[in-house]
Amino acid sequence: MDKKNALRTGAVAAGTTLMMLLMSSPALALTRDDGDDPGPGLNVMETLGLYVVAPIVLFLVIAGLVMVGDKSRKGPKQG
Repeated sequence: MDKKNALRTGAVAAGTTLMMLLMSSPALALTRDDGDDPGPGLNVMETLGLYVVAPIVLFLVIAGLVMVGDKSRKGPKQG
């Protein structure tokens, strides 16, 4: 890729990112809706358990079930 194409690609990427940032309006998230009643926040251990430990455990359980199911089937005959 020559220098001109790289510069053009960078400009398009930067322009797209800037437009996405300008069009999103985080200020609207500050206003509360009618009936909005957020619950209590999570502490550090609850957050780590929910977003780190639970997905890892779920992955390991699914991978284990797949491996057990694969080993229980007889493979094709060799020869």
